[in-house]
Amino acid sequence: MFQPKIPTMPQPSGLVTPPAVVQPTTITPGTPAPAPAAAPEPSRPVVQLAPGTAVALVGAGTAVVLVVGTVLVSLLLAVAVTGASVAVCAVVLRSLIASNAKRR
Repeated sequence: MFQPKIPTMPQPSGLVTPPAVVQPTTITPGTPAPAPAAAPEPSRPVVQLAPGTAVALVGAGTAVVLVVGTVLVSLLLAVAVTGASVAVCAVVLRSLIASNAKRR
């Protein structure tokens, strides 16, 4: 049961042809092929930044960072305020339930 069963290789059926024989060819030296001409490099537009453009890009990048930072900080502050208000509500409800239970 635990011994592996090794499959036996079936005998080939039908007509079996022997492999074809490849005859070697002779190489005759000839004239060397001309070297390919250098392809011209594609001309890409070169971006040159003037000092005013660089300052504008830096200013725009700074503005984007400040706006994104302000949004993220305000979201974090909103979550903190919400958590604090939920905690205060939980404490008030707990004290009301406890005082109501003492009256009975």
